[in-house]
Amino acid sequence: MKGEKKSKKSKKSVFSRVNAWLHLWLGIFSGVILVFVALTGTMVVYGDEIIDWSAGSARYVQNVSTERLPMEKLMVGVTSAYPQAKLSEVTVYKDPHRSVRFRAFSKEQGLAFAYVNPYNGAVLKYDNTGNFFFVVAHLHSSFLWHGPGTWIVDIATIIFLIELISGIVLWWPKKWTKKTRDDSFKIRWKARFKRVNYDLHNVLGFYSSILALILTVTGLIIAFKPVFESTAQIFGGDIQTPWQKQMPKAEPALQAVPLNQVINAAFTEHPQQRMAQVWIFNISKEGYYTVFTGSNFGLKSSENSKINFYDKVSGRPISIPEKSLRGEYVENYVWQLHMGTWMGQVGKLFTFLCGLICTSLPITGFLIWWHRGRKKKKKSFKQPLPHKKRPEEQLEMA
Repeated sequence: MKGEKKSKKSKKSVFSRVNAWLHLWLGIFSGVILVFVALTGTMVVYGDEIIDWSAGSARYVQNVSTERLPMEKLMVGVTSAYPQAKLSEVTVYKDPHRSVRFRAFSKEQGLAFAYVNPYNGAVLKYDNTGNFFFVVAHLHSSFLWHGPGTWIVDIATIIFLIELISGIVLWWPKKWTKKTRDDSFKIRWKARFKRVNYDLHNVLGFYSSILALILTVTGLIIAFKPVFESTAQIFGGDIQTPWQKQMPKAEPALQAVPLNQVINAAFTEHPQQRMAQVWIFNISKEGYYTVFTGSNFGLKSSENSKINFYDKVSGRPISIPEKSLRGEYVENYVWQLHMGTWMGQVGKLFTFLCGLICTSLPITGFLIWWHRGRKKKKKSFKQPLPHKKRPEEQLEMA
């Protein structure tokens, strides 16, 4: 009876067994998808730096003048040289030696960036490097299969969130001793492959868990609009845009103020900012300009971003409701956390390393399960050894 009681006590609780079962089979079921989503997300982390590097000398101009050509003239120059390109935004740097960068898209070549000399209008380079990261980003979010692919990724992300939480529960030692601390925080590099693989899954999984949770949760916030709305509301913002109906309408008969004028006004209002960005995709259909200023702009987020709206005819600033403005900033912060730009290059490095670990976790987890399965099979095939009778048993038989 005592032995039975001890065995009952040694059994794991229902919660522990269910948690372990979920962690194992959800990981096995979604492992390939999770590896793909994590890997593509990791590839995008340094996309902005690679795009910038690929522009080379086109990022700068040698001869600087006191007067810049009108932005509208630069736009015409790009569309004349590349008629298939549809311009969507322009980035202007406060540094007079930096060229102006236009973001363009075409069905034939995809995403591209055109670098233009702001003083003579020469197109210095039309670079398609950004299209690679554009495609990878859409593979990351939807497998380039909008609709069904988006839902597959979203469901896999929810599964990964469960995997992270259940993994932390499994990692947590029952007792904190020197041995459990070593097992939980150290990788035994000199051990056998099985042990090293287990430590890579267990230890690295723990070290990356907080940032992995941030990346996963922000991904879900971006994916589900109701969650995004709730998040904005928690921080006092609103991502709904009823204010846009109150904005000035386009008046083609009236002359618009030059884009350079409102960009300079934004720089004057925010003198600490290094660059400005203007959305020009539907510029002819809107009666106002939207100007973002910041210390750095990426494909999906900006650092230290400020937003200004200007009347297209008068050039005067336009105010929008404070809650809506805060909602815009909350959205940008979520993207910063998800893209790794929340602390400059340090944040990107941590995000990149975390992405590599998240990519490896389904693989190391599968190998743990595979080796355990093979071990059980080997045990089941072993023949029982013949029982060797002791002397007293032989006497009893006699």
